[in-house]
Amino acid sequence: MAKRKKKKQPATNRILWVAAVVVAGILISYFIEPRQAEGSADYSSDLAVPVFTTPPAKSQIIEHTGYTVSYNSSTKNPNWVGYELTAEEAVGVVEREDGFCCDPMVRGTQACDDDYKNSGWDRGHMAPAADMKWSKQAMEESFYLSNVSPQNKNLNRGVWKKLEELTRDKAELYGRVIVVTGPIFNSDREECIGYSRVKIPDAFFKVLLTDYNGKYRSIGFVCKNKAEKKKLKEYAMSIDKVEELTGLDFFTALPDDTENEIEKSYSAPFWGLH
Repeated sequence: MAKRKKKKQPATNRILWVAAVVVAGILISYFIEPRQAEGSADYSSDLAVPVFTTPPAKSQIIEHTGYTVSYNSSTKNPNWVGYELTAEEAVGVVEREDGFCCDPMVRGTQACDDDYKNSGWDRGHMAPAADMKWSKQAMEESFYLSNVSPQNKNLNRGVWKKLEELTRDKAELYGRVIVVTGPIFNSDREECIGYSRVKIPDAFFKVLLTDYNGKYRSIGFVCKNKAEKKKLKEYAMSIDKVEELTGLDFFTALPDDTENEIEKSYSAPFWGLH
C-alpha cells in the first residue's frame, strides 16, 4: 500500500508560524530577564573612579570588595575612595566590626593603628562601615587604614555622620548612588600624627551621583576638618566647585555633554536638604 504524502503547508502559514515563535521569544525574555527602566543609566564601576588633573606621587589604586581606593603613601591617606551603593546594600545586616588594621595590598609605607592612639583625632572612614554591611568581607576591608584619615571627632560624629546617613537614604530612595570621597590638603602646614607621620587633612569632600527617571543628578560637599555648627545644606556645592578644590575630574565615564551638564549645578530639595 502506498504511503500517503503529507500535505504541504502553504508558505504564508510557515512564515506566520516563524514570526509567532520570534515574537513569543521576545516577550518571554522581556518579562523574565532583568531589565533596566526605560532611559535609566548604565552604572559602570568606572563612574566611581575619578581622574587627577595632576596625579600625586607615591599613589596606588587598589580594588577591594566594596570600594576602590587611591592610596597615597606620602600623606598616609587615601587620595580618594569610590564605590557604588545600591538600595539592597544600604539595608544590609552584617554586624559592624571595629578592628582597624593595615591594608595588605598597599605597597610601601602606610599608616598603622598606633599612629592614631592618643592623637586626639578619630579614625575617619571614607567608605563608612555602615555602607558595607551587605558583605562580611566588605565590612572587614572597610577597616583597612587605607580607607581612613585623621578626622576631627566632632566632624566625624556630627555632620560627616549625617552626610553618610543622607547617602544611604538616597541610595534606598533612588535605587543606587555613586560615591566618591576623600581628604583635601590645601595648606602648607605639615601637621602629622604618629610614628608613620600621617598627614592631617584640612578638609574632606564627598560627591554623589544618582539616576532618577533616566536623568543624572549630582551634588558635592566639602567640610572643614574641624568642629562647626552648620546645617548640612551649608556644605553643599556643585561638582565643578569640588573639582576646583581637589584637582579631581569626577564621572569621566559619562559622555562629555552629560558630565558637563550635571556638574555645574545641584538641586538641594532633590537631595533632601532644606
